[in-house]
Amino acid sequence: MPQVHVCSLSLVPVTVAATRASHLVSLIDDNTIVERPPTIPAERHLFIGINDITEPTEGLIAPALEHVEQLLAFVEDWDRRNPMVVHCYAGISRSTAAAFIALCAANPGRAEAEIAWKMRAASPTATPNSRIVAFGDALLRRNGRMIAAAEAIGRGEMAVEGIPFAIAIEN
Repeated sequence: MPQVHVCSLSLVPVTVAATRASHLVSLIDDNTIVERPPTIPAERHLFIGINDITEPTEGLIAPALEHVEQLLAFVEDWDRRNPMVVHCYAGISRSTAAAFIALCAANPGRAEAEIAWKMRAASPTATPNSRIVAFGDALLRRNGRMIAAAEAIGRGEMAVEGIPFAIAIEN
């Protein structure tokens, strides 16, 4: 069963190696250097340069609809033979939102709340960025259910670096 793994920037090399991931999603500000592991071809690495904010802020790049459109196109092209690793700087907010969206897209018959609670059970630090989730909800036509599910699991435990986790796609 294919999996989506979530981790921080510092754990990308070990996570990609341990899982034998074929695809990598980086959601991090444009000024952060992300070294793509050599086992991930450039065309299988999606870099989305955004800041971890929920409202537009001068001097920062707010997550936007087009960023989530890029994510969904990337997930759609993923053959799911090997895992996908999704990361941000801390592995807490942007990456968990992107993983939630990827899991909802890959599991169209699964309830959003079920997926969100699986994330919470897998990592007490998971706190999906609400702005990214809202764009995913709109694009996947989930009618607010993704937003409600993310709100229901609430803010995760405070941490400098998130607890890595994996969720299987169960289609």
